[in-house]
Amino acid sequence: MENQTQIFGIRAIIEAINAGETIDKVFLQKGLKGELFSELESCLRKNAINSSYVPVEKLNRLTRKNHQGAVAQISPIEFHDIETLVVNVIESGKTPLFLLLDQLSDVRNFGAIIRTAECTGVNGIIIQKKGGAPVNGDTIKTSAGAVFKIPICKVDHIKDAVFYMQASGINVIAATEKTDKTLYDVSFKEPCAIIMGSEGRGINPSTLKVVNTKAKLPILGDIESLNVSVACGAFLYEVVRQRIND
Repeated sequence: MENQTQIFGIRAIIEAINAGETIDKVFLQKGLKGELFSELESCLRKNAINSSYVPVEKLNRLTRKNHQGAVAQISPIEFHDIETLVVNVIESGKTPLFLLLDQLSDVRNFGAIIRTAECTGVNGIIIQKKGGAPVNGDTIKTSAGAVFKIPICKVDHIKDAVFYMQASGINVIAATEKTDKTLYDVSFKEPCAIIMGSEGRGINPSTLKVVNTKAKLPILGDIESLNVSVACGAFLYEVVRQRIND
């Protein structure tokens, strides 16, 4: 699967971008120079494609082929337009349920969340273009193929999605420990979007300031937090419980 989701070589990556290929991230060799390499860098900036500079050893681990200092991860899925998705869900008559992921970095957590989201009737997942885990072979495997069954959208910033959800009449609920309210104190029966934060930082503070509601999981043990995919599952199944019993 990984070989099917990679492009290597500077010219090949440039051509793929110009052809409209959906690329999640490009790894570039630190310190590399040259006219063609500069053209690739310019192309990445112009198309707002996520990239990072890494040691050549990292590239050699990604592929044994002649990568020329550049390896791209191709998304195996087509991403949806958030505005079109939200409108379609509202017009379908369903009670909207969306999931916003604020720069999760672990692809296995990402995949596990996608799997749970599909099982709990989430209408779509929104991720940020930069800083988050890519949709790759590990994501597909841990999602048990659910990545092909649930719409995924990319936005420039999660706050963009928050504002659009709110403008569409959808209540935005942040899963965060920075509140006294638990998820059992919150109603999920109305249209809602749940935000889950990254593994280390949680939800961006600037995003927390603009949400409608904050809720946390009660923690009874000594460890202060749960794995993000486990926490996400608890929130989503509370939505299911409330809506089934409504």
